[in-house]
Amino acid sequence: MGRVDYFQLDAAQKEQAKQLILKLMPKIQYSEKYYDDVNEYRHVILPKDLGKLVPKRLMSDPEWRQLGVQQSLGWEHYMIHKPEPHILLYRRPKGYQPPNQRK
Repeated sequence: MGRVDYFQLDAAQKEQAKQLILKLMPKIQYSEKYYDDVNEYRHVILPKDLGKLVPKRLMSDPEWRQLGVQQSLGWEHYMIHKPEPHILLYRRPKGYQPPNQRK
């Protein structure tokens, strides 16, 4: 399979892609968090076959979750590393608390 945008597939193609996502989800790798003064970061490494479904643009939270990425709330897909599109780069504000847990 060449690179395709999962969100542009027709219903039959998307159903086939969903089966691939379910099969490959256990192989998704999550980095430890790393920090600067403002944000915490992490990267997610998708299996290359799953990475072929990633669009050539930043994804919203519901979109990357549809591709099998599982993270807590607040993460933003903020950058595309063109040489390795199967590696997704995320950030969120340092010390982030979900809205229902803020004091």
